[in-house]
Amino acid sequence: MPLYEHVFIARQDLSNAQAEGLVEHFSTVLADNGGKVVDSEYWGVKTMAYKINKNRKGHYAFMRTESPAPAVQEMERLMRLHDDVMRVLTIKVDEHDDGPSVQMQKREERRERR
Repeated sequence: MPLYEHVFIARQDLSNAQAEGLVEHFSTVLADNGGKVVDSEYWGVKTMAYKINKNRKGHYAFMRTESPAPAVQEMERLMRLHDDVMRVLTIKVDEHDDGPSVQMQKREERRERR
């Protein structure tokens, strides 16, 4: 089954629980269509480089999935229709990296990798 990584940005005026609830909601959409979420991370509220829909900040979330293409397309379609989601990025990868994503690693660990 193909492997994907998804990052989405939700509106800044949501609570942390609501933003994490979006991850769970879209995980169930994938599960209903034959996919599964391998790992998910909530990156928190971050400042964006430019305004999106008059918002300077947003809740960032990351998901690693193993899903068929139709399940990913349905999840992306629902994300784009959802009022709380501002941006979506999906990338097909050959394999998932072990451990946390680069955003969640400590700065010292990032320096060691260079």
